[in-house]
This record gives sequence, C-alpha cells and structure tokens, in this order.
Amino acid sequence: MAKKDKKTGLISVNQTVTDNRRARFDYHLEEKFDAGIELTGTEVKSLRHGQCSLNEAFAGDHDGEIWLYNCYIAEYQQAGTHLQHAPRRPRRLLLKKKEIHRLMGAVTRDGYTIVPVKLYFNAKGLAKVEIALAKGKKQYDKRETSKERDWGRQKQRLLKSRE
Repeated sequence: MAKKDKKTGLISVNQTVTDNRRARFDYHLEEKFDAGIELTGTEVKSLRHGQCSLNEAFAGDHDGEIWLYNCYIAEYQQAGTHLQHAPRRPRRLLLKKKEIHRLMGAVTRDGYTIVPVKLYFNAKGLAKVEIALAKGKKQYDKRETSKERDWGRQKQRLLKSRE
C-alpha cells in the first residue's frame, strides 16, 4: 500500500500507488518501460486515494496500440452516479511508436508477455505504469525463488543472533 500524506490522506508525486508483486514471482522480468495511462477524472481521484490493484492485470495489443486490461481502479465515492467509471475498463497506454513496435515484435516473435509491474505518480504528478517484457517461469524456477528467499531470511536471522 502506498504512503499517504498525513494531512490530506492522498498520494503525492514520486510515490507508488500499487505494486504487482505476483508478477515478480511468476515471470522473469527482462526489459522495463514507463508508459502514460489514459484516465478519466474520477479514476485519477481514486488513484490519489490508493484504491487500485494490478494483481490480475495484463497488457495487450488492440489496433496497433497497447491497452491495459483487467486493472481494478475503484469507483470514486464522492462523485455522482452518472460520473462514475467502470472499475475494470480497458485503458490505453501512451507509448512511442518505436516502443510499441518493439513490444509487439517481442510478443509475437519471441513469446514474451507484457506485464504491468507498478503504477505510480511521477515528478510532474502524472499517473504512469511501469510495464515489463516478461517470460513465464516454470514451476521449478518458482521453487528455486522461494528457496533463495527463505535462505536469505535464515541468513539474516543467523547474522542478527550473532551480534
């Protein structure tokens, strides 16, 4: 969960709104891109309150553009009913043509997947999504990751107990 300003309760610039931790476990993340995201006013307000989830989100091609699918941004409670947005609507990602061609080439030729890694506000206060080209991990890779993580924790405990 993102840190919020103590006075206003909102997320300010240069802060992460949400992380997709599951993506780091399920995929080998190779190359990362920062993309703008096309949002409505109520979606930005919900993001400022930290009401977002990237857990089941993915990015894909539609008519030569990259779109973010299944990203959950909660409805903004203070807005009227006619101003609300659909929480899981597809959202267009704003990338340069060169980046779009690179991503789509890797997906079609090399079998990569485009995975959203985190959603954040940059220094100018604009909402950005960090996406990554990813290869899926096999089951034995996931077990190896878990073993390394557990061993790291045990190592820290041993070092702490020696001091």
